[in-house]
Amino acid sequence: MPGPQKILIVEDEPLIAMMLEDFLDALDRLVAGTADSVASALELVEAGGIDAAIMDVNLRGGETSWPIADALAARGIPFVLATGGAGDSIPEAYRDRPVLSKPFTMDSVEKVLDSLVGVD
Repeated sequence: MPGPQKILIVEDEPLIAMMLEDFLDALDRLVAGTADSVASALELVEAGGIDAAIMDVNLRGGETSWPIADALAARGIPFVLATGGAGDSIPEAYRDRPVLSKPFTMDSVEKVLDSLVGVD
């Protein structure tokens, strides 16, 4: 099967996180963990067992996912940036990363994950 299998979800909206979990299950992929903050995501990255990540760019409390992106990039783990729109500012270092625009569909999630083959 193409694409990464164990996916970390970084999303602060519980309904969106649950929807992504359902999509991954339907796509025969595993949820490597779900985090709603930078601190909890970094703990999961440190623990390992992640093939890729889907990360909301802006998290609750004014946090951004860039420290998580840095940690994943340092480990060679590919990731997708989930964004709600034009208000999300993506640093130059990560502008080449795949973007998953909200609202998500199962098809768009599958396509973006499959595009990560051979990417780090």
